[in-house]
Amino acid sequence: MKLYRSFVQPYLFWMSILIVVPMLLIVFYAFTTSGNDIISFRFTLDNFLKFGEPIFLRVLLRSLSIALTTTVISILIGYPVAYFISQANERAQTLLILLVTIPMWINMLVRTYAWIGILSENGIINNIMTSLGLPTLNLMYTDFAVILGMVYNFLPFMILSIYTVLAKLDKALINASYDLGANKMQTFLKVVLPLSVPGIISGITLVFLPAVSTFVIPKFLGGGNYVLIGNLIETQFITVGEWNFGSAISMIMASVIMLSMFITKRFDQDIEERQSRKEVG
Repeated sequence: MKLYRSFVQPYLFWMSILIVVPMLLIVFYAFTTSGNDIISFRFTLDNFLKFGEPIFLRVLLRSLSIALTTTVISILIGYPVAYFISQANERAQTLLILLVTIPMWINMLVRTYAWIGILSENGIINNIMTSLGLPTLNLMYTDFAVILGMVYNFLPFMILSIYTVLAKLDKALINASYDLGANKMQTFLKVVLPLSVPGIISGITLVFLPAVSTFVIPKFLGGGNYVLIGNLIETQFITVGEWNFGSAISMIMASVIMLSMFITKRFDQDIEERQSRKEVG
């Protein structure tokens, strides 16, 4: 037990410094308004009430909409890719998973900058359009560019989450389905898809949560006037200097994220309970 404590204590110490203390400061700033220094402050809820203004609510709704769209597209693309990889032989699976994860080795900022070179007015796509005698497209600083950048950056998380579940499926269940007269589509809809739902839910969590709070992708692909909730928080801390309001927004977003995690976890538990009931029945 003493040896266990000796290993745990340094971790608890650094966790307190790097996680607990910053969180306490955010809570402090969110519920206070300070003067010229941190000593002269008073408790208030004005920072949260300010977020109720229409302009900030629109930013929140837009952020949720963009993140939800990104998540849905990631599922539509990621599930077929993950299923295809899971059906390949072991050697091919290793290579395909490597191809999926290689982009993640590159810094996210660099990957986002690469899309600027592709989507900009003088980028690759518009150069191809011009060479074909077609009019150029306005791709940058649009919802399309932001969603494309988010899907590109977060899609591997969806693919890996679903693939992990599909790769562990019991082949005997699939064979049993065929033996009972089901075709490939029926087997997929009745056996494979329900059993892969936990992977989908995990992928939704890993894609939706960073998509709703990211600020790098909207900043570079959306332009300076394109504001999502992550950009709003960054502006309050770095540009405007409104740490109190920025902390309140951070707490609101933390609540949204925790609520999303609770809903997905609850949904996952309900599915597992239904499956266990079917097995018992």
